[in-house]
Amino acid sequence: MVLSRLIGLVVLLVVLVSGSYGVFAWHSAIPAIDPPKASSFDPELVRRGDVLASIGNCNTCHTRANGPSFAGGLRIPTQFGSIFTTNITPDAETGIGRWSEAAFARAMHDGVDREGRHLYPAFPYDHFTHVTGEDIGALYAYFMTRQPVRAEAPPNDLRFPLNLRFAVAGWKLLFFRPGVFQPDSQRDAAWNRGAYLVEGLAHCGSCHTPRNTLGAEQRNKPYTGGEAEGWTAYALNANSPSSVPWDKDALFHYLRHGWHAAHGAARGPMAPVIDNLGVLPDDDLAAMATYVADIAGPPSLERAQRGRAILKSTTEVGRGAGSTSGDTETTTPTMTTTGGAIYTATCAPCHESRRAVPYGGIDLARSTGPNGPTARNLINVVLWGLPPSNGLRSPIMPGFSEAMSDEQLRALVTYVRQRFSDGPAWTNIDQDIRDARTGKFDVGIYPAPSTDPALGVVSQREVR
Repeated sequence: MVLSRLIGLVVLLVVLVSGSYGVFAWHSAIPAIDPPKASSFDPELVRRGDVLASIGNCNTCHTRANGPSFAGGLRIPTQFGSIFTTNITPDAETGIGRWSEAAFARAMHDGVDREGRHLYPAFPYDHFTHVTGEDIGALYAYFMTRQPVRAEAPPNDLRFPLNLRFAVAGWKLLFFRPGVFQPDSQRDAAWNRGAYLVEGLAHCGSCHTPRNTLGAEQRNKPYTGGEAEGWTAYALNANSPSSVPWDKDALFHYLRHGWHAAHGAARGPMAPVIDNLGVLPDDDLAAMATYVADIAGPPSLERAQRGRAILKSTTEVGRGAGSTSGDTETTTPTMTTTGGAIYTATCAPCHESRRAVPYGGIDLARSTGPNGPTARNLINVVLWGLPPSNGLRSPIMPGFSEAMSDEQLRALVTYVRQRFSDGPAWTNIDQDIRDARTGKFDVGIYPAPSTDPALGVVSQREVR
């Protein structure tokens, strides 16, 4: 009798939990609409949505290589398999043409599509949930006025049970906390504006915060560094590996120009982010810099002193941290090691040339790359270089993937680490090189951002 009651209670508990989960996971479809005419949207609202879409970096994920903008099809590698981004043009059959604004807002705020299916968190609705309804409306107006493109996204390739949309509800139950951004009354307007942009549309934490085994951001380690497309996304808080501490002015300059004389150039997936932020007004960019500078906090006395010492011993035009050789154009680093010799032959001609960016390279003692927690970013840059933005002044560097063997690359990055950083020797260099060469990291390579907006910022928002 006791056993029967126990089994009954277990069955009842299972039924109750399953029922509750089903109620939580189920969402009804929102009725389809006829695609509205582009002329029905307020042009000013569309322009505002254009800027917001740039802040969200929407084009970068929703545009495959050489494909039409926002038509999707880009493969997003994850630890659970591949997810393909969807078509967000107003095409009625394969895009969001039949989505009402309410359906669009539900996707942004709750991660549920028009048909009621849960969206995979590769779409960062855990950040977009903070966006206000007014900004959602502007984004909707912008996307619904783009050129419709018929393009079906390839099917996702995910392991069981994550290939079941229903299972995503469980992930949300554990990690997703919906809610529009609430200003902090104890902070000023610039800080709050920056927090709204950084935590919301810009979703900076998606890359700069480490993720747990289920792919969720570790909320107890915000901005302590993460990964993005085979690159290390450096910590933005006090753990930043930059040799010179960031401040608000440096952050503003970096976000506006894509490089800073005391830190180096944006590369990898940060390059299109910088391009897209090029359309922001100075006030918004300054607000983002204000908030990120607050995340970093004031440097410790030791870090501040080290930063000042590096700035004093180097120049932004790359004379190098070592001793110089009279009036010659380059310094002469040690030639006693293979890495030193390779550096002298391949790196010093630019990084110690005394020529300003983009004709010369920054002094590597100032660059974050040699000071990072892994060799990955330095390896990527050496292998693939910094492709230029067509016709614009931008940081450039040739790639040496064909000219340099794995052994030579290992010797070079080891030498650079030893010479330009106080950090311990990198481990895992050989594996990082193999992963980068074989494509395991699926390294994202993008044109370097322009250094001079006056020459015309290349926004990658739309490519047709």
